[in-house]
Amino acid sequence: MLNAQVSNTNTTVDDLFARFGEHVFELQPTPDNTPTLWLDRAKLVEVLSHLKPEFPMLLDLFGIDERLREHRHPASSDFTVVYHLLNFSRCEEIRLKVGVAMGDLCVPTTVGVYPNANWYEREAWDMFGVEFSGHPNLRRILLPPTWVGHALRKDHPARATEMEPFSLDDEKQAREMEALTFRPEDWGMQRATEDAEYMFLNLGPNHPSVHGVFRIALQLDGEVVVDSVPDIGYHHRGAEKMGERQSWHSYIPYTDRIDYLGGVMNNMAYVMSVETLAGIKVPDRARVIRIMMAELFRISSHLVFYGTFAQDVGQMSPVFYMFADRERLFGIVEAITGGRMHPAWFRIGGVAQDLPKGWEKLMRDFIDSMPARLDHYQKMAMDNSILKQRTVGIGTYNTQEALDWGVTGPNLRATGMDWDLRRDRPYGGYEQFDFEVPVASNGDSYDRAVVRVEEIRQSLRIIRQCLDNMPEGPYKSEHRLTTPPPKENTLQDIETLIHHFLNVSWGPAIPAGEASVPIEATKGINSYHLVSDGGTTSYRTRIRTPSFPHLQQIPLISRGLMIPDLIAIIASIDFVMADVDR
Repeated sequence: MLNAQVSNTNTTVDDLFARFGEHVFELQPTPDNTPTLWLDRAKLVEVLSHLKPEFPMLLDLFGIDERLREHRHPASSDFTVVYHLLNFSRCEEIRLKVGVAMGDLCVPTTVGVYPNANWYEREAWDMFGVEFSGHPNLRRILLPPTWVGHALRKDHPARATEMEPFSLDDEKQAREMEALTFRPEDWGMQRATEDAEYMFLNLGPNHPSVHGVFRIALQLDGEVVVDSVPDIGYHHRGAEKMGERQSWHSYIPYTDRIDYLGGVMNNMAYVMSVETLAGIKVPDRARVIRIMMAELFRISSHLVFYGTFAQDVGQMSPVFYMFADRERLFGIVEAITGGRMHPAWFRIGGVAQDLPKGWEKLMRDFIDSMPARLDHYQKMAMDNSILKQRTVGIGTYNTQEALDWGVTGPNLRATGMDWDLRRDRPYGGYEQFDFEVPVASNGDSYDRAVVRVEEIRQSLRIIRQCLDNMPEGPYKSEHRLTTPPPKENTLQDIETLIHHFLNVSWGPAIPAGEASVPIEATKGINSYHLVSDGGTTSYRTRIRTPSFPHLQQIPLISRGLMIPDLIAIIASIDFVMADVDR
C-alpha cells in the first residue's frame, strides 16, 4: 500500500517501478519527504546508471552502522550504504539504500557511473569497513594509514580517554614513517618513461598556498604538472562521531567549526534538519533574521576568498582592505550575537535572542558603504592585467565535468549553469526575496572569482530587504521541542523552568526518523543527514560539505599546467580544510 501511495506522487519512483519492477525496491517514508528506496546491491549499478541522465550528480554517499538502532527499517542489515542523488531540472533528490551484513561487507563500486564516488567510497571504507569491489584504489582517506579499526562504527571509541594512553616507541615511529612514504606506483604513476624521468614534489601539508593542512603530491616533468594526488585528513576532528555523543542542542557549536568561515550559516543546515525531524515551524521573524545573518556571513567568507585569491596570484594590498571590511562586519555580528567568527547563534526553532536595539543603523551603514568599496576592489584586483593573465583560462572545466565531480555553488555557476538552491528550491524563507543568481561561462579560475564577487553584491541586496521588511513577532518557536525555550517564559511558572532546564541539560527527545535539508552555503551545497532513534542525541550525523568533492577534481583540471597555475587553481576553489576533513 505504501509503495502505491508514494509512486503515485513521484514520477521517478514510478519510472523505477516500471523499469525494474516494484518488487526490487522497498520504500521508506522520511520526514523530509525525499523518496528513499532500499534495493539489493546486485541491482545497484544498473539502477544508478539508469538514473544518471536525470540525476547527474551524486550529491553524497555515506554509511550507517545500524546494529544498535531500535527503529530500523525492515530492509536494513548491519550496515547501510546511502546514495543521495540530485536532479537539477526538477530540483528533486532521491536516496538509494543498500544493506550489507557484518560478515559480507561488500558493495560494487559506482566510480564508473559517478566519478566523484571515488573519495566517498574510500571514506565509507575508512569509517565503516565497507569494501567496494572494483574500486581503483581503496585505501584510507581521512584517518592515518596505520589506524586500527573503523572510527564511525558503534563499537569504536569516541574519546582518547576510552583508548590506551598514547605511546610512540622507535619501532612504532618507524612504521608510521614507512606508512607515509609516497610510492608513485600505488597511484598509477610512472617514475620515468623512455624520454623523461619525472620528479615528485610535496606541496604541503604546511604551505601558505594550500590554505590549511592539505598536501598535494605532484608528478612533474620539469615544472609541468603531469599528475597530482590530493592528500587530505590532516585536519580530521571526528565531528560526525561527536554528533552521536552531544545532545541535539549542544552540538550546534560544533557546526560552526565545519566551514569555519561560514559562521551561523553552518548552524542553518543543521537546525533545519532537526526542525524537519521534530515538525517545528519557525516564526517568520526568526526566518528573516536567519537569512540576514547567513547572508552577512556569505559576505564575510567571500571577502576572505577575494583577498587571499588576489594574494595567491601576487597582489598584496587587496587582502588588507578586504579584511578591514570583514572586521567591520564582525563588529555587527558581535553586537547582535555576542560572538564573532563562531557565534553558534541559531537555535532549534529560531535564534538565541531577539535583535538588539540599534542593529538597524549598524547594518544599514555597512551595506550602504560596501558597493563603493566593491567598485574600488574591482579596479584594484579583478581588472588588474596580471591577475587576469594568471587566472583566465586556467583550471577550466565544463558543466558536465562539474556535475560528474560533485561541484556545487559558485564553482558550478562559473561554468554557465544557472542554478541556486535559494532561488530554485527555496528553503527557510528565501522565496520571499528578490535577487539575481550570478553566472559566468568559462569555468576557469577567473570566472570562479567573478561569481563570488557578484554574490557579495546580491547578498547586500538580500540584507537590505531584510532590513526594510523585518517582521514583528517571536524570535523562537513555542514548540515543546524548541531548544532552549524562550528564557523569558521561565519566569512565569515552575513547569516552564523545569522544561527549560531539561531541554538544556539533556536536550529534547527528537522523534525517530531521517532528514536532511540542503542549503546553498558559502562554498556550495551543505547538508546534515540526521538519523534520530527517538532519543536526546543523534544516532547518525552525516555532514555533506562542498569542499570535499571540490578538492577531488584538482588532478583533472591541473594536468599539463605549471606549478604557479596550480596555485591559482587552489586559490580559486575557495575551500576550507575543516569543511573537507570534518
